[in-house]
Amino acid sequence: MALSLKPYCLVVLFLISISLNALVSDAGAAGECGRTPIRSAAASLSPCLGAARNARAKVPPACCAKVGALLRTSPRCLCAILLSPLAKQAGIMPGIAIAIPKKCNIRNRQAGKKCGRYTVP
Repeated sequence: MALSLKPYCLVVLFLISISLNALVSDAGAAGECGRTPIRSAAASLSPCLGAARNARAKVPPACCAKVGALLRTSPRCLCAILLSPLAKQAGIMPGIAIAIPKKCNIRNRQAGKKCGRYTVP
């Protein structure tokens, strides 16, 4: 019975270590995401993971709501998240993810603006 809990304990410890690292490294200065640490901003977009990895995936309404809110408060934050090492680790494809605001019919998506080598559609 104790062996079956071991993987869960490892996952919990891993998540705690990431959270603590984010608190220590991101406390202080405001960045592209304002005072919100980029890890927290990225975590808030978790409903978008499927659509950010697969161009054919439907974008869930929860994702559209989160992206819309992020673009209203910190328009440059989405680009910072997409170009971050964290996004790469999560398997996010920036060229696919950059189109999510358009798929959600978000009006304030800064169409034509560059995000790294990608252009917002």
